[in-house]
Amino acid sequence: MLENDIVATHLQELRRGTVVLACLVTLRRPGYGYALLETLNAAGFAVDANTLYPLLRRLEKQGLLDSAWNTDETRPRKFYRTTADGEQLAGVLLADWNALHSSITDLDSTEGDPR
Repeated sequence: MLENDIVATHLQELRRGTVVLACLVTLRRPGYGYALLETLNAAGFAVDANTLYPLLRRLEKQGLLDSAWNTDETRPRKFYRTTADGEQLAGVLLADWNALHSSITDLDSTEGDPR
């Protein structure tokens, strides 16, 4: 039986690269960091704030996200939104993700095939 820490490590590796795609897709509608964190966690992406906020800053620096402060409420919040470049990258990443999913599904379905 596999040890829990081995499983956890591999699950983390599998999901690590998908967080960027999940952010770009989710932020097609403006959202602030904490709400994004909750949305991602609810969708099955176990991301913590110490990972998410630096990622958002990096994506913004790369021109994939825009941000604006909302000071209308009692607590100012920085809202992020996917840019046109971010949308283009999301399309490329999503197409690759779908191709990988299809390939893994094909490999899994040939598991019993004695080629």
